[in-house]
Amino acid sequence: KNPFKDARVRRALNMSVDRQVLQRTIMRGLSIPAAIMVAPGVNGHTNELDKVAPANPEGAKKLLADAGYPNGFEFTLDCPNNRYVNDERICQALAAMWSQIGVATKVNTMPRAVYFPKLEKLDTSFYMLGWGGASTDGIFTLQPVLSTWNGKGDGDFNYGRYSNAKVDELTAKVKVNMNQQERLAQIREALLAQNAQVNLIPLHRQVIPWASRSNVSVPHR
Repeated sequence: KNPFKDARVRRALNMSVDRQVLQRTIMRGLSIPAAIMVAPGVNGHTNELDKVAPANPEGAKKLLADAGYPNGFEFTLDCPNNRYVNDERICQALAAMWSQIGVATKVNTMPRAVYFPKLEKLDTSFYMLGWGGASTDGIFTLQPVLSTWNGKGDGDFNYGRYSNAKVDELTAKVKVNMNQQERLAQIREALLAQNAQVNLIPLHRQVIPWASRSNVSVPHR
């Protein structure tokens, strides 16, 4: 039986993540805790949607008990060790947080040259994935990451092969809607639909540090 098929289990793992601790101790302040799957500046993002709730381990334990796992369970978290900033340390911190609510988490780390082929074969129970890029529209997260895989471009990076009918319905509309305000509302509704089912657990955005001499003016693009 796959415990992750129960939304209460997924919510419990999400609720027990202390993003402020990750920001302060692992990222040394160079991260922005995230509550949704798109960053500021991307169409669909709002500060209201992106408000991070404090960790709630006790609430998470109750959800696990309600889902039939009062004593938790065990699983393996796959993680790269040379792809994202502090990726291995983040996974170790997550494992500690989840173990505190009774979910014994084994961290399995590897170089990215091994990691991503492993994900592409769907040889994983739980994995870390970073997403970003130059595009500033929510469709470029909704379609490849959050949509149901169909082998035709949707869900190509959905390695868990989860399916969220509401996200699929809204993504189909976002692809063709030429009304800007309606489209933004649909992107935001789709992000909320992802959060309602916790198909993925948002952690944070990496911050790129810049440094320059005091007599050098650096334009940020």
